[in-house]
Amino acid sequence: MKRIKASPGEDETLDSFYHGRVLILQKKRGYRFSVDAPLLADFIRTRPADNLLELGAGSGVISLLLSRKPFRRVVCLEVQPGLAALARCNIALNRLEKKIVVLEQDLRAFRPEEKFDLVFSNPPYIKRTGGHLSLSEEKSIAKHEIKGDIFDIMQAAGSVLEKDGRACFIYPLKRKGDFDRALEAVGLKVRIVRFVHSRAGQPARWFMAECRFAAPSPEVLQPLWVYDERGEYTPEMKAIFAGEDHGPHF
Repeated sequence: MKRIKASPGEDETLDSFYHGRVLILQKKRGYRFSVDAPLLADFIRTRPADNLLELGAGSGVISLLLSRKPFRRVVCLEVQPGLAALARCNIALNRLEKKIVVLEQDLRAFRPEEKFDLVFSNPPYIKRTGGHLSLSEEKSIAKHEIKGDIFDIMQAAGSVLEKDGRACFIYPLKRKGDFDRALEAVGLKVRIVRFVHSRAGQPARWFMAECRFAAPSPEVLQPLWVYDERGEYTPEMKAIFAGEDHGPHF
């Protein structure tokens, strides 16, 4: 991620991805996305006719990064008014109003008339009763399961997904058991999974999964390493941050 010269508000930063092709405004003291957002955006595969739904858009970063891939449109749900407004600003900043729309909506109450070809989410990871809540309500809601837990996320995804649709998620490995139980509850199955390690030789930290209603045994992709032995980003991570097409994962 590269900081660029711009004129954001006093409480904001303006950052660029993909060699300046995607610009992201973020609050200095509010919720700020981390490396898992570009990881999921890279993992997701889209098709030109796809209608996409993002559950919990935050500042809109994943949908914005996906704008470099083919799709028909994205509907972004975000329950927090401040983040929904920020996501709309980011969409306008990148001139993507015709491709991406933000709805200020609780995913637990979302009842659209249409179904979606692809649903994706980088959801709150921390159980409501786990860890310490931030003094910032925005950060707490974005990181803790306050406005919906993993079962709510999967229920929302399953209820709006086309029969042959795909659902993509990123979660910490320690939530894998809950993830599997939540998938089973809505009839989804893991089709493709990729584990993400901080460094070679260390246990996986996250996993990314593409899920479908009908799927054979999961395909396990090559692991992704974030840092090399010197503590620098690996070539693949650098390519992800740059938005380079380093070949399909599947």
